[in-house]
Amino acid sequence: MRCKHCRGYKVAVVGATGAVGTEMIRVLEERNFPVSELKLFASSRSAGKKLGFKGEQITVCELTQNSFEGIEIALFSAGASRSKEFAPYAVSSGTVVIDNSSAFRMEKDVPLVVPEVNPQDIKWHKGIIANPNCSTIQMVVALKPLHDLAEIKRIVVITYQSVSGTGSKAMRELESQAKAYINGDKIPIEVYPHQILFNVIPEIGKFLDTGYSEEEMKMVNETKKIMGDDSIRVAATTARVPVLRAHSEAVNVEFEREITPQQAREILQKTPGVVVIDNPANHEYPLAINASRTDPVYVGRIRKDTSVEHGLDLWIVSDNLLKGAALNAVQIAEELIKEF
Repeated sequence: MRCKHCRGYKVAVVGATGAVGTEMIRVLEERNFPVSELKLFASSRSAGKKLGFKGEQITVCELTQNSFEGIEIALFSAGASRSKEFAPYAVSSGTVVIDNSSAFRMEKDVPLVVPEVNPQDIKWHKGIIANPNCSTIQMVVALKPLHDLAEIKRIVVITYQSVSGTGSKAMRELESQAKAYINGDKIPIEVYPHQILFNVIPEIGKFLDTGYSEEEMKMVNETKKIMGDDSIRVAATTARVPVLRAHSEAVNVEFEREITPQQAREILQKTPGVVVIDNPANHEYPLAINASRTDPVYVGRIRKDTSVEHGLDLWIVSDNLLKGAALNAVQIAEELIKEF
């Protein structure tokens, strides 16, 4: 690997033409990440396309086992199956993989990192660093400083997740359903099991024998790993809503010790990456439409939970393609190169 004093790093984006991949390229440029050479990879269907980066048009190449020669950092966002297949080839070539899929998140020797929460875990990577689930990321960014003060006992979270979490095809379907409704045409349904327009679908990922979905168990297990505390009890219900970008979450937290809403506001106002919007009397609180295409995690509706001794309720909103995916991955890379 290059030292931190060198000019730049050879970086690859795998899944470059997808919703998250294109955001990764944009964030690398926007944050002026020190890239000496950028390689873009995708499936054979997308090979030959050109994507812009710092005034250049870079040709997308087909991903193969031999794609990683000379690559120092690879940002993967091509799905779990491709990550499982190709990440080992990248690691064997000396590449550090930052993977956005669920493929490696719960493996014991793979750090699961949110830079505002557990950047120290990057140091023990063995070639792969996992990017958490988008809904988990925004929640732990807001909860970690509160946990440090009052120690979280239990979290109950309900998510309202945008269609971009499913990908570009789902975004197009929501738009096409809206157009069909306006035109009086038949509503097309392909991506989800039900119409998403004017609807809420309480199903994200496969349902397990327990009745919980895969997405819900990701939030349960990943929260404990990132926070470094298996004693935290987590219950999650995840739902898809007709919003293009940005996930919203209603989060109920029970603490070991007293923490007031005002204490929480003051702590969160000082927390990097968090913006507090909490003036409900004037209708001011985080909204998905405002969080879309922005970097922060927004927190509002901070209030005491009157059903337990030490409890708070919060409303947490963030762009799932940015802090929930691409931005968090690039921030991991920024922390990583401090160790080179």
